[in-house]
Amino acid sequence: MTDTTLAARPTVLGWFEPGADDWHTARAAGIGGSEIAAVMGISPYESRFSLWHRKQGLIAPVEESEEMYWGKVHEPGICARFAALHPGLFVSEAPTYADAEHPWMIANPDRLIVPTPGAPHPVEIVEAKTARDDHGWGKAGTDDIPVHYRAQCLWYLDVLQVTRCHVAVLIAGSEYREYLVDYDETDALAMRAAGAEFMQSLAAGDRPDIDGHSATFQTIKALPEGQDDIDTEVSAADRDRYFAALDAAKAAETEKRAAAGALLDQIGTGRRAVHDRKTVATRTVRDGRTYSLQPARNRSTA
Repeated sequence: MTDTTLAARPTVLGWFEPGADDWHTARAAGIGGSEIAAVMGISPYESRFSLWHRKQGLIAPVEESEEMYWGKVHEPGICARFAALHPGLFVSEAPTYADAEHPWMIANPDRLIVPTPGAPHPVEIVEAKTARDDHGWGKAGTDDIPVHYRAQCLWYLDVLQVTRCHVAVLIAGSEYREYLVDYDETDALAMRAAGAEFMQSLAAGDRPDIDGHSATFQTIKALPEGQDDIDTEVSAADRDRYFAALDAAKAAETEKRAAAGALLDQIGTGRRAVHDRKTVATRTVRDGRTYSLQPARNRSTA
């Protein structure tokens, strides 16, 4: 990381309530920590295509989901728990920052760890998360967290010029865990380069390619307004691709159900399907019955 004794400190843009109008305004001309994963193509919520259209003002800001709402509600409690478990650390609330050299790099960490009470510059940061279950979350104390959250942490570390992010997560409303993400210069530089390229595409009006992300499809659906009673000629290649995809999806869904059924039948009342001591899938239960079968994060047939 750049020597923080020589590098310019990030700029404080202000203190905003996440999701408020002024918060959206502060982030509109840049890329925030929750958005860099979309730029990199690793976000489960937003695609590069949908983010590009959102930044151009062609579709509305993301509406607050139930998951987002409860994450915001639980954040103070999770951060309070972290502070209570680390009485030797000075934990404080955080403003919204912009990188000194690249002002389009926006950081809005949940909490700062400062060297002394009231100190303006952090030495580490804290991110609070909630999760329905532990799918994607590895052993506590490691950096084994969902990849889009890791990207967010690295983005904040890069902007704030600090080297460690503590990730405190509340799983299923009652299990608290902590993880550590340390600064990785190679990954940070890759994200910075991808962010710069994305900002250039916004300025040039170069729309990203259509991909298979659900957010991309929702964006395409949202762009036209109204309906004209006309026929639109499409290419034979796109027609054939569409029909082939429908057939393949039907066949794949049938096979997926059969394969999942075979695993669940073997698991019985167990929690995990394993092979050679490696997790294949995890069975979740609600009201005493199977609710879902979640595949392992790292799948391998080796």
